[in-house]
Amino acid sequence: MSDDLFLQPSALERGFNRVFGAMVRLGLALPHNYLLEVRGRKTGKLYTAPIDLLTYENRPYLVCPRGRSQWVRNAEAGGEVTLVKAFSRRRFKVRALGNAEKPPLLKAYLDRYKTTVQRYFTLPAGSPAEAFAEFAGRYPVFELIPAA
Repeated sequence: MSDDLFLQPSALERGFNRVFGAMVRLGLALPHNYLLEVRGRKTGKLYTAPIDLLTYENRPYLVCPRGRSQWVRNAEAGGEVTLVKAFSRRRFKVRALGNAEKPPLLKAYLDRYKTTVQRYFTLPAGSPAEAFAEFAGRYPVFELIPAA
């Protein structure tokens, strides 16, 4: 997978994401599950996707294990996202991390959510952080900064 590639979800995965997204919106999900809202860079339309929020050293991060998805491109263009769960809506500015910053976050993300994301990684969960350096460019990672 090149650094700008995106692994498209199957029709079954898209259907699951819609159902799971509705559950997250209602608050029927694990503490790390949120519905990500991001404004389309071309249409201005609001798009949503369920995500696993990574908290690392007490700071929130978004990781896209599929690569440069549409939500990634929209977040880069708009500079902000909203996390939604039940009655909670929190806006954040996004800061894209450089490849040198990503290895410990990618390791933490894979180790924590391996049952759902292992298939997107060439390394197995439990690999040392430095092993992720070679593949860091494949996985967008954003630090979330609370918006004023």
